[in-house]
Amino acid sequence: MKHRIVERQAFQVIGVNREFPYEVEDGGITAFQNFWNTIHENGTFHQLEQLRSGETKGLLGIWAEVNKDENKMDYYVAVEYSGGVPVGLKSIDFPASKWVVFEVQGPFPSSLASTWERIYSEWFPSTGYVPNEVKPFEVYIETDPKNLNAYNEIWVAIK
Repeated sequence: MKHRIVERQAFQVIGVNREFPYEVEDGGITAFQNFWNTIHENGTFHQLEQLRSGETKGLLGIWAEVNKDENKMDYYVAVEYSGGVPVGLKSIDFPASKWVVFEVQGPFPSSLASTWERIYSEWFPSTGYVPNEVKPFEVYIETDPKNLNAYNEIWVAIK
């Protein structure tokens, strides 16, 4: 797996969120698609793209709060941004951290799912690093499902 280690100062992201079932089967994938369709249709996607600034190169997918026992997770579509939070958007602050950034090359979104699995089953056990408590996120750079060689990233804070 191609990856790089980066150290980042604290940064802020802004975006919109929705609660989803933790278990994405049984309609969860459709709910994610509907959320993305909504932010495209109502202009939020374009607004976020216009506001994006900072080191990350695309829109971010962040599982901000996960509660397996209650089968729910709070998912954000966000961008890195510095400044006041525009009306209708929420912010998440990330502390200064060391990150491993995995390069994900392949069909969107299935290549992201297979990379997540390999991160925890192969990369962490073989490196001596462990995940930090900071929320990991996906960076969506190329999201055309017809592009079999799309490039995206997964950022995981490490210690």
